[in-house]
Amino acid sequence: MQRNLQRTAQPSARLRWAVPRPSARLCEALFAALLVALPVAAAHADCKTEPKPKVDWSECQKTRLMMGGRDLSGGVFRQTFFTSTDLRDANLSGADFTLAEFSNASLAGANLSGATLEKAVGTRTDFSGADLSSADMSSAEFSRSNFTRAILTNVDLGSSEMNRSDFTEADLTGADMAKAELARVILTDAVLSGVTFSFSNLSRADLRDTDLDSVDFTGTYMFLTQIGGADLSHTKGLTADQLEIACGTAETLLPPGLTAPSSWPCPDYAAE
Repeated sequence: MQRNLQRTAQPSARLRWAVPRPSARLCEALFAALLVALPVAAAHADCKTEPKPKVDWSECQKTRLMMGGRDLSGGVFRQTFFTSTDLRDANLSGADFTLAEFSNASLAGANLSGATLEKAVGTRTDFSGADLSSADMSSAEFSRSNFTRAILTNVDLGSSEMNRSDFTEADLTGADMAKAELARVILTDAVLSGVTFSFSNLSRADLRDTDLDSVDFTGTYMFLTQIGGADLSHTKGLTADQLEIACGTAETLLPPGLTAPSSWPCPDYAAE
């Protein structure tokens, strides 16, 4: 009996060869089919391509170039370096600048409407007079940059870092600036209707004499925030604790139920 069991456990020579081996031609056909099924890897961008709409310059070095007035609409510039490059009055609408770098670059007067600048970075970048309406600038870092008279309607600046940037006379209607770092930003004479500042850092920011209609200050950090003469009568989420550490004046208009703290006006050094 044991001998019979051992004989049964081992496959016979006839059984081992019952399944035919695939031919070389069949293997080649299967390999070719697999290649077709696999997603095709994106080709590397050609950094020498001439500037034009929908150009792909991803991960390219485009520093210190003069490209003012060029039409680069719909282009792809992911992780591209534009350090010290002149892009004044360029058409960059709908372009993808994710993780791009713009330090000391000029985009003054450029059309960036609907563009994506998510996680883009730059210091002392000039966006003055630029159209950034409906652009995605979430998690972008543009400290000490110039946004004077820029159009930023409905722009997404959530979780961005804009410390010490200048937004004088900029139109920020409906902008999302929630959880943004906005220390010492200048917002004088800016249009801020419907802006969301919830849980952002507005310490020492300058909002003097501004109309803050429908602005959301829920959880906003307002240490020494300059709100002298500002109209906060129709804001949302403002609390007495925030006013206590902010810097207002007798001309500051407050929402119903809130009164000016005894610490107002702040000492002159608070504005420095």
